[in-house]
Amino acid sequence: MNYEAVIGLEVHVQVKTRTKMFTRVAAGYGHEPNTLTDPVVLALPGVLPVMNKAALDAIIKAGLMLGCEIAPVCKWDRKQYFYPDSPKNYQISQYDQPICLGGTVEIELPGPARNVMGEHKRVPLTRIHLEEDVGKLNHFATESLVDYNRAGTPLMEIVSEPAMHTAEEAYAYLTSLRATMIYGGISDCDMEKGQLRCDANISIRPVGAARLGTKVELKNLNSISFVRDGIAHEIKRQIGVMARGEAIVQETRDYDGQTGASQSLRSKEMAHDYRYFPDPDLMPVQVDAEWKARLRAACPELPFEKQRRFLEQYQVPYTITSVLIWDRELSDYFEEVAQLAGPGRAQAAGNWIVNDLLREIGTAKTSLGAAKVRPAHLAELVQLIDAGSLLTNTAKEVFIAMFASGESPTAIIARQGLNAAATDVGEIEIWCHAAIAANAKALAEFKTGKDSAINAFKGPVMKAAKGRANPKLVDEVLRRLLAAL
Repeated sequence: MNYEAVIGLEVHVQVKTRTKMFTRVAAGYGHEPNTLTDPVVLALPGVLPVMNKAALDAIIKAGLMLGCEIAPVCKWDRKQYFYPDSPKNYQISQYDQPICLGGTVEIELPGPARNVMGEHKRVPLTRIHLEEDVGKLNHFATESLVDYNRAGTPLMEIVSEPAMHTAEEAYAYLTSLRATMIYGGISDCDMEKGQLRCDANISIRPVGAARLGTKVELKNLNSISFVRDGIAHEIKRQIGVMARGEAIVQETRDYDGQTGASQSLRSKEMAHDYRYFPDPDLMPVQVDAEWKARLRAACPELPFEKQRRFLEQYQVPYTITSVLIWDRELSDYFEEVAQLAGPGRAQAAGNWIVNDLLREIGTAKTSLGAAKVRPAHLAELVQLIDAGSLLTNTAKEVFIAMFASGESPTAIIARQGLNAAATDVGEIEIWCHAAIAANAKALAEFKTGKDSAINAFKGPVMKAAKGRANPKLVDEVLRRLLAAL
């Protein structure tokens, strides 16, 4: 029997705010354990929570970017559970009245390498709600210690519908969602810092069946690649269970990305196990039209919207835009270079950024923000090449020097005494005449219509020019001289 997988993702995104969700204590990462705490975080007797409006702004903005319906009223609930990472023994969350309902995440369906935009799909969302994060348990050989620095940090939970069917779709969904959150300034989404965490719910069913199978939750997926690999592993495991005639058990499993293996953690909890009830210390939140309008005005152009615009406005190849759009800083950098370089030079600008700039950044183990190549200088380099004043090989030397020093290409050419391209037409004509006179066979072949015979003249011309002749100009002069013979 053939099976298809049905996949839904629960993604937790830490909201980038200065302070925590229900207190003024600072939010952050990398501090000494248990230093970002106060009586509210530690749940000391008599303390009361106070909402962080910046976190509310962030989740409403995220919902608007993803096309969610923003609830006119949302409320806060207590999710009851007892675990050392939660000082209060409950988590303030949202249950039956979340702030964002519906919405979609646009993905490009995976497929073979291509040079054009492929088929896109919108993965529907169930909801986005806001809650507080919990602390972090650190396990050692004989003891476990808890760090409450993370406890109370604003945390969004983005819940998708079970609408994905392959591990690659889930990978594309997470990639798109992460980029959207970064574009909007909602979060830095650094998975190593716990700013983006994902649980996957996976089931299988016979192809063509409408009813969902028994789902298994996969946890500890601490990289986007591990999400993809873990889902692929779980689909294979479930198909194996069914093939043996056994029943799939609803449970939570732990996936180890290093070994590629999973193991059962516990039977799956249901919502009623948490005994949700409204938080008596927090008032419901009313979101009016003016609040939404203010945040909608701050919503950025999203990655795929930007890609479609780049393809149309700048006529840049799909392969280049597919690299640029996933990094807002990089795409903004490209657009500045393209505008400074002028019409018709955007593709060349994109090539230099995607191939040369990113290579040097990777080699130097630095970032775009720390790179010394300014957009104006890269635009100048593109202009020099397009004008025929600088050959590509020389330009590559100049670029490496630009990356190291931050100087303009003109300054580097002057300082290093680099040879500019020979653009004197009279000088090039002399070299071309000599090349034609020295190769009667190629001349005869060209006259009979063999266009490729012109290449036999180009080598001698470039040799005579010591590699400095502009190839485009050499081709133009040769064709003009040959046509006159």
